[in-house]
Amino acid sequence: MLRINQIKLRPGHSREELEDKILKYLHIKKDALLDYQIQKQSIDARKKPDIFFSYTIDVKVKQESSILRKMKNQVLKVIRQDYEIPSCGELSLHSRPVIAGSGPAGLFCGYLLAKAGYRPLILERGGSVDERMQDVEEFWKSGRLNLSSNVQFGEGGAGTFSDGKLNTLVKDAKGRGRFVLETFVAHGAPESILYEQKPHIGTDILIHVVKSMRQSIEAMGGEIRFHTQLTDLDLKPDTQNGHPVLKGIIVNQEEYLETKLLILAVGHSARDTFHMLYEKQLDMQAKSFAVGVRIEHPQAMMNVCQYGKEAAGELPAASYKLTAQLENGRGAYTFCMCPGGYVVNASSEEGRLAVNGMSYHDRGGVNANSAVIVTVTPEDYGSAHPLAGIRFQRMLEERAWEQGQGRVPVQCFKDFCANQVSDQFGDVKPQIKGAFVPANVRAIFPEGLGDSLEEGIRLMDHKIHGFAREDAVLSGVESRTSSPVKIFRNEEFESNIPGVYPCGEGAGYAGGITSAAMDGIKTAEAVILKYRPK
Repeated sequence: MLRINQIKLRPGHSREELEDKILKYLHIKKDALLDYQIQKQSIDARKKPDIFFSYTIDVKVKQESSILRKMKNQVLKVIRQDYEIPSCGELSLHSRPVIAGSGPAGLFCGYLLAKAGYRPLILERGGSVDERMQDVEEFWKSGRLNLSSNVQFGEGGAGTFSDGKLNTLVKDAKGRGRFVLETFVAHGAPESILYEQKPHIGTDILIHVVKSMRQSIEAMGGEIRFHTQLTDLDLKPDTQNGHPVLKGIIVNQEEYLETKLLILAVGHSARDTFHMLYEKQLDMQAKSFAVGVRIEHPQAMMNVCQYGKEAAGELPAASYKLTAQLENGRGAYTFCMCPGGYVVNASSEEGRLAVNGMSYHDRGGVNANSAVIVTVTPEDYGSAHPLAGIRFQRMLEERAWEQGQGRVPVQCFKDFCANQVSDQFGDVKPQIKGAFVPANVRAIFPEGLGDSLEEGIRLMDHKIHGFAREDAVLSGVESRTSSPVKIFRNEEFESNIPGVYPCGEGAGYAGGITSAAMDGIKTAEAVILKYRPK
């Protein structure tokens, strides 16, 4: 195939107009174009409001070598790298592999193992997506929290109740990232995620995609058990080296499952599981992450900034990504930006409150929101203990719960700077899933972190005028940006306990839906390369 770069068309163009553009670019007739595939679509807004879509397109044509010769340096010869499952190893696997967690890492690990014939058993402490939707909606309506089925726990993991963003900075020459996107499309996601510069699915579609993937795993011989939490490991000494090895696991405190292969895909909020694993002497350490607030602005303001006009029209709701280097050496940045989205109460523990952001597929909400966060390190935790980051998270979430008395605390940026409760909102009205109340969001944070957040927002205003507007709405606390723990693994993806494979965001190896899915795939590959299915 040949690759064409920089095909530009105005928003709202038809498929026919794109094909005509390809034909004119290559100087060929319609019957010479056998096939084409959009590889990338990005937005060229350098001369806003005069905006274009810019395409990279792979084409299959008659007389390819002749066109390549005539258009040297204008088209490139490309060979597509399709993902291939590796050949299985020689060691016998006497029990089915067990996966703890059905977030992106666990789901894709299970999907690949099922395709390769390993019949994996996936354990999920929460409910199915259908149950989970009801539990989350009930929590947002009444405040009654289901500790095992909420925004953090349940089929699909924490990413299910998010914007469903699929962009990643992970480079992978083996085609794993493309395989993730193609698998999503095969299970109901829009085909556009294969080429959009910033692909997203949206919570409303993602729940159906996750359910469809589960059904595919089951059809291939795998099994998923809901309301089944990993609560203990059964270890036995290895007579050869004296180290413990996995013999089996205990779920729901009492049920025993024999297995010699456990994949830990438990997600970043499985704090009780981290405590159990620490007691079992799984090698881990505290890691840096980031904490902060959600900030809301009018989506129309972001559209003006990025497109030069309030209404996006045929363009997607405008997004942004901002960074700032602070005087104290910390980094401040925006994270998980949700165009036309909602702030959500993402709590998973009684007496503690955390927020996140979510968008539906159409991104049709009146506000844009994102996390504004600053980096924190083990020095901030006050301890070198491997679980000190969890204690730090819980401290912030307890303060957030106290400020809002169980409701999401919100504050205008003007009042955040003045360290006082807001008595009224300006033009920006909170768009929040769950009850909220005016409170002193700044009081959640230690003084240095509150100062850092204020400085970061003011510096970001230099890049997007109005970002630090007085009536921008802040809510807290954004504390679940990534795992506060890293569980060590070797080059074969095993922990210091043979048979235990840490993977995904919870173990500290990913930061988003796509990267977590790719890490789940890598972990499945490690199992496949070592063992043959039973």
